[in-house]
Amino acid sequence: MALTLLRHSALQTKYIDSRIPMTDLPIDPELFNTQKVTLLMQQKFDFIYSSDLVRCQQTLEMLGIKKYSIDHRLQEIRFKDDVERLGFNEHENLDVYKQYFVKEKASWHTYLCDEPPEAFTTRIHSFLEDIPHGKEILVCAHAGTLHKILALLGCAKNKIAHLEYIRIDNVI
Repeated sequence: MALTLLRHSALQTKYIDSRIPMTDLPIDPELFNTQKVTLLMQQKFDFIYSSDLVRCQQTLEMLGIKKYSIDHRLQEIRFKDDVERLGFNEHENLDVYKQYFVKEKASWHTYLCDEPPEAFTTRIHSFLEDIPHGKEILVCAHAGTLHKILALLGCAKNKIAHLEYIRIDNVI
């Protein structure tokens, strides 16, 4: 039937300009915008999946969803320890940073990530293969994870805001 992809709610404002894919931080309940998800809260799902990081689980619980499956494959791509939790502008101050990193996707990935792109793709593809077909499914995860799912389904999107959700019909 359909796959609905939901990005988790926002973290505290002090983390807005930081890269925090693997740090397990909670959402800021005050930034949870119920109006953005009003229609989503009215939908019924056969299966609901969440990343194992607390911000995704808290988002589902703020939606009133108590029953969901946690799947570690829905984590964001793993960053290197020395860039995790840094603000976007702090990268330029690192000794290992080179301006050309941002000009090419492969070099930027090599600079930021500890997980090879092929491994990330395989992990997300494995998740998609394992979910039931012909059902209404909700997935709450991280922006990069949702981008990868969309890319694998041939539905590219540039940016996904916090609490934004995308419904894809007839894919599962």
